[in-house]
Amino acid sequence: MTLATLAEVLQPAMAGGYAVAGLVTLGWEDMRAFVAAAEAEDCPVILQAGPSCRAHTPLPVLGKMFRHLAEGARVPVVAHLDHGYTVDECKEALDAGFTSLMFDGSRKPLADNIAESRAIAEMAHDAGISCEGEIGFVGYADGERSAGTDPEEAALFARETGVDAMAISVGNVHLQQEKEGGLDEDRIAAIQALTDVPLVIHGGSGVPVDQRSRLARTTNICKFNIGTELRMAFGDALRAAVNADPDRFDRVAILKETHDPMVAATRRVLTALKG
Repeated sequence: MTLATLAEVLQPAMAGGYAVAGLVTLGWEDMRAFVAAAEAEDCPVILQAGPSCRAHTPLPVLGKMFRHLAEGARVPVVAHLDHGYTVDECKEALDAGFTSLMFDGSRKPLADNIAESRAIAEMAHDAGISCEGEIGFVGYADGERSAGTDPEEAALFARETGVDAMAISVGNVHLQQEKEGGLDEDRIAAIQALTDVPLVIHGGSGVPVDQRSRLARTTNICKFNIGTELRMAFGDALRAAVNADPDRFDRVAILKETHDPMVAATRRVLTALKG
């Protein structure tokens, strides 16, 4: 069994000059491909259940799926709750066997974000698992705008909450389909100068691949969340499988053809983060 906590994979990454991919799952087909790709690249992987995934599949089911894959994997696999918004949601994930809780209080006033993140970090640590927090709101493409992370607030947040990883807002945007602009490296350096907690980039799909690689090697950014990029790859593979035979209707046969393209796309993501 290679089930791991977030701290167990991020601390070696920070020491070794590489990053671990937090891969946003939506179903069995993609999470299975993600683990196969990690085994092929011989690197750890973080399977993430975000809000849209949880709306489709209950947390107790996702916990069993993640743990089943981890038990058969040859590499460390983290079962991670992505964007938990309430204590109850985080507690449900903990009870479902997740090994990492990400609490997102980034929309809240700083004092509230610190207090709630600290409580969830303590709950996670008491159970022997990890916690990720977020300081500075990361916006959405064609949606809410980002509010960049203040370095002084980030230092206070890391010190007061005890989180194992800290998601920051430095030009990254969720759901971005194109790799445009890149991250604000001056802001990253300012944050890193004030804290040594492992840093996390949400919305990693919109970050140019060469910048991901360089920041993985040279900064404390140890985790890039990748969702949109791989969802697009899955959509392309599914579309090709459906269009290949308009008379075919068996979804198992159709979905089977998404596996190899998803493994290949995921391997490209993982390779770029190896440092």
